[in-house]
Amino acid sequence: MLCLLPDEASLQGFHGSCIKAKRVTSMNDNLNLLNDLVTRAKNKGADEADVLLVNAVSLTVSWRLGTLERLERAEGSDIGLRVLIGHRQAMVASSDCTSPSLDDLAERAVAMARTVPEDSFCGLAEPAFLVRELPDIDILDTVEPSAEVLMTMARTAEESGRAVPGITNSQGATAAWSRRAMTLVGSNTLAIHYAGSHASLSVALLAGDEAKGMERDYDYTYAVHSTGLRAAEEVGRGAAARALKRLGARKVETQVVPVVYEPREASSLVSHFLSAINGVSVTCGTTFLKDSLHQPVFASGVTIVDDPLRQRGLRSKPCDDEGLPTQRRVLVADGILQSWLLDLRSARQLGLKSTGHASRNTSGPPVPAPTNAYLCPGSLEPAALISDIQQGLYVTELFGIGVNGVTGDYSCGAAGFWIEEGKISYPVHEVTVAGNLKKMFRTLSIANDLDFRDGIDSPTVRIEGMTVAGR
Repeated sequence: MLCLLPDEASLQGFHGSCIKAKRVTSMNDNLNLLNDLVTRAKNKGADEADVLLVNAVSLTVSWRLGTLERLERAEGSDIGLRVLIGHRQAMVASSDCTSPSLDDLAERAVAMARTVPEDSFCGLAEPAFLVRELPDIDILDTVEPSAEVLMTMARTAEESGRAVPGITNSQGATAAWSRRAMTLVGSNTLAIHYAGSHASLSVALLAGDEAKGMERDYDYTYAVHSTGLRAAEEVGRGAAARALKRLGARKVETQVVPVVYEPREASSLVSHFLSAINGVSVTCGTTFLKDSLHQPVFASGVTIVDDPLRQRGLRSKPCDDEGLPTQRRVLVADGILQSWLLDLRSARQLGLKSTGHASRNTSGPPVPAPTNAYLCPGSLEPAALISDIQQGLYVTELFGIGVNGVTGDYSCGAAGFWIEEGKISYPVHEVTVAGNLKKMFRTLSIANDLDFRDGIDSPTVRIEGMTVAGR
């Protein structure tokens, strides 16, 4: 059996109690537990089986107006069993890891698999294609911050923002930390274990008053290691500056103009693209890009990359959730679509190979999902990107996003700033931006300010000829 194991130190703090179960105290306990469950399932009639165990711990602190609002620590373990009888597949999940419960879990899964319809595309990975060595991508911070540390971060962020003149209220600050360990064992010789961590800090502030108008905005920072977070003072002052800039927002007339998205909102366009090339959507024919593989879908010069192996990446993973190796993959090159996002099932349906994008939780089968995807930067400064716009919209917040995945029709509420004669002029709100993603992608131009801060990232982008609906 292939067994890819980290050192024991990397498991500290991961093995919380299962509900009504003894505490899992070591990596070997996890492997033995899952191997035993796979054996039980096969003894009860399964042809193949795999089982996922997720051990998670999180700590969250919320602070508002100088007062601690929430302090929450959560620890838990969940186990998910998938069994296959021929081409029939069933999944059962539980948080009870006792021996009688696991025996019942195996029995129920096998009974379900005997009754469900056949699916000729389901199945485990061939042993020859399984990952042989997990790369070191530094996604685990072994230092767990104390509640006091998180409280200080949240308090400092809010106090720094509230100290800025013109800030009149706060929706609060939240600091959080989590670790998640995944162990996956299958009858196809698969046995892997890896763990990752995340830390975050965010704050939302209000500026102005009821008489003259109030505006809200926020700032945040995410990182795999707590040391990678931006300073709490910077986050607080950033939220304050953004809220103050929005004071005096106006409405604008409905018109067709260029729309420029700041990076944290431009990333949503990358997300819409990723949804459109997801293998599930492609196999169902429910994506506007279903016939676009190896065809131009973006403007020339546009490159989009998915990189699961980026060091300390927010969505990095050493292998996919079917045990297949992951690799950096160019999804779009010079505007041309190069690849779908595929797991084994969708790849078999399309007569292709998995791209190593399988993602899974304990209650369902693997499905394709992106990792660290990003739109590669262009050569222009953001200011140069808008310098020739006579009238246009600079978007800093989106909400109520609506996308028709079949047609690509796009509409969402927006707030931001009006552009006049190549410069940011005044804040605007209560507008809707609309278009069609197929056309939007083909008219997209890119600035050079890419910053990896969300897991799915983009520099500033400009889209031509969008409808901005106002008064």
